[in-house]
Amino acid sequence: MRVISGKARGLKLDSPKNNDVRPTTDRVKESLFNIINSYIIDSEVLDLFAGTGSLGIECLSRGARSCVFVDLKKESLDIVKSNIKKARVEDKSIVLKDDFKNAINSLKIKNKTFDIIFMDPPYYENLFEDCLLSISKNNILKEDGIIVVEHDTKEILNENINDLEKFRYKKYGNTTLSFYRIGESNE
Repeated sequence: MRVISGKARGLKLDSPKNNDVRPTTDRVKESLFNIINSYIIDSEVLDLFAGTGSLGIECLSRGARSCVFVDLKKESLDIVKSNIKKARVEDKSIVLKDDFKNAINSLKIKNKTFDIIFMDPPYYENLFEDCLLSISKNNILKEDGIIVVEHDTKEILNENINDLEKFRYKKYGNTTLSFYRIGESNE
């Protein structure tokens, strides 16, 4: 697992020793960043269920302004912190140990909004809809922002969740990326 492009290009990132965390493969990550590249420069990023922090760090390497990394597991957060330090992006990073609902509520209270939100919850825990609903209800996605959801291809996500609409999806074997934004009629 490595940083693909930008200031930290080629940097090898730490990954977990066990299978508790499922890092995004380089192939999927490269395709993802080809799709969202125009959103990155000067963006504010939220990496929910951060795991290794790979997606947020990739954004920072490519010119994002800041990234908030959220995970509940101490082991994951230790890896995220180590990777942030290796990539030398400590000054642009905030790491929160919390579940997604508390983190989103806390960010709302602080009036934080994001251009890009990555969401890669543990597969088969049925967190996708709850998380998207929480993002929507707390208005933490900027008007022209996007949410990227990584999920198992067998998992079918709703086209619309509250004011969010799925506007694109891309399959890569067992992994699918679904892209959401605030719906046209809600802007």
